[in-house]
This record gives sequence, structure tokens and C-alpha cells, in this order.
Amino acid sequence: MKIGFIGLGDMGQSMARHLIGAGHDLAVWARREASAAALVTEGAAWCASPAELAARSELVITMVGGSADVEDLVLRSDGLLAGFAAGAVHVDMSTIAPATARQLAAGYAERGIGWLDAPVSGGPKGALEATLAIMVGGEATTLARLQPVFEVLGSRIVHIGESGAGQVAKACNQMIMVAAIEASAEALHLAAANGVDVAKVRTALMGGSAGSRVLEVMGERMVSGDFDKGVDARLHHKDFALIMAEAHALGAPLPIAAAVGQQLNALMARGGARQDTAALITVLDAMAPQDRRTTE
Repeated sequence: MKIGFIGLGDMGQSMARHLIGAGHDLAVWARREASAAALVTEGAAWCASPAELAARSELVITMVGGSADVEDLVLRSDGLLAGFAAGAVHVDMSTIAPATARQLAAGYAERGIGWLDAPVSGGPKGALEATLAIMVGGEATTLARLQPVFEVLGSRIVHIGESGAGQVAKACNQMIMVAAIEASAEALHLAAANGVDVAKVRTALMGGSAGSRVLEVMGERMVSGDFDKGVDARLHHKDFALIMAEAHALGAPLPIAAAVGQQLNALMARGGARQDTAALITVLDAMAPQDRRTTE
């Protein structure tokens, strides 16, 4: 297929390369042309605007920061909507508000353009290994048409329901995952407060019912104090703002998510926006009495 791709961060770069490797005719656009330079040398075409990208593509995939970013890409004067022909499809793999996904889907439908919200889970490693979990909202017939493309990028593709449903599933994923990061941080913080070897505690827990991918990966970062790799905490902070806004609109009580959101707020206030979310443990350390804080 003739595919356009926007969003060349850590995950997007890998995803775009998989599409080139699978033989698709890929074009890219980015706010900073330099961020696309490597992909252009590997065979991707460069487009001067989102509209130009859409005009040459059967399918455009976006993988950007949030709702406002996606809306801008679609609706700006040189945006995707200005370039798409009827029959084209926009697949947004960002994490955005379900309401935004529904609004964009409705606007596209009036013009005969397809839409799927297809947020992903798996992080940079899943993108690199093409093992992403993809949660899809939108028309089943559109997903069926694009199934081979999704299979290039992920190992689990689930059609959740109508437009916006993929984003609801992603919100649920983030709630569980980040709550598990906070729980891991609190467990290791308690171990440290007792003067116990936190590395050994983590090793023991990994062999029992508390064992998880979060404890394996994020727990290791908490033990080592290395928060420079992984997913920026600012992105999970953004996700929890979406989650709590959705909960408020629906009147849905989410007490654990609310508490985790407050811990993310505290991490942002401590300057941890660009640290991995495992740095939530530093919030707990800062809250402890001076004589109980760890130095790890």
C-alpha cells in the first residue's frame, strides 16, 4: 500500500521501518525534517505537509502526543483533511480522548474517508520487535482491509468496537499498568524503609503471585535508580488526565486511578517529566521522614 506516517519518536521510527521492510511504499512528514532523515535514506519519501502526505497515501498512520496534536494534524489548513481523497483511511495509533476519536471519525465519514483509532501497548521494545498489542475502534470492514498492515506492527490485534472504543481500551490498559508501577514502587519503598535488600525482595517477588512484567522491568529500574530509559512519565501523566476527565464526564468512581494520578502530579512537580515512570519511587522517598529515606 501507499502509506503515510507521522510521529517519528522512539516507537514511530521502528514502526515505520517495519512498514518499509514489509514492502509498503512509505512517505513521512515531521515538524522537524531532520527527525525523518534516517528513514528517508532507508527508502521513505519526504512530504512537505500533512496534506501532501495524505494526497499521495491510501492510508495515513499517526503516532503523536495527544488529542490536540491529532486534531491539529487533521484540521490545520495544510492538514490531512485537506489532502485525503474519498476512500482513504486515517489510522491514529496515539493515545487520545475517546470523544476526540469519535468526533474525528464522524467528520471523516461525512467525506467518505475511513478512520480507526488503534492505540498500542508494548512500548519502544514492542515497537522494535513488532509485538505491539493493538486495540482498535472503528468499522470492522476497515480493520479487515488493513489487517495485513497491523500484522506487520503487532502480535495481538483486537477489534474492541465502534470509533473511540480502542481509546477506552487503552485507558483501561494505562490504569492497570501505571497502578502496578505505583504498587511496585510502594512495595520496594517499604522494603527499603525496613533496611531490607530491595534487589533480593524484587527477585523473591518475581517468583510468586506478585510477579509481573511491570515488576520485572520497572522494578529493576527502581532498584538501580536508572530512570533515563523507557517511557517518559509525562506521557502517562497526560494519559491519566484523559482518564480522570472521562471518569468525571461519566460519573465513574476510580479511586485508585485518582491516587495514582496524584503521584504522577507529584513526579511532574519534582521535574520528572522526562524520566521513566519507574521514578514514581522517588516521590515516595521524598515523602518519607529524613532519617528513613533511602539513598539509592
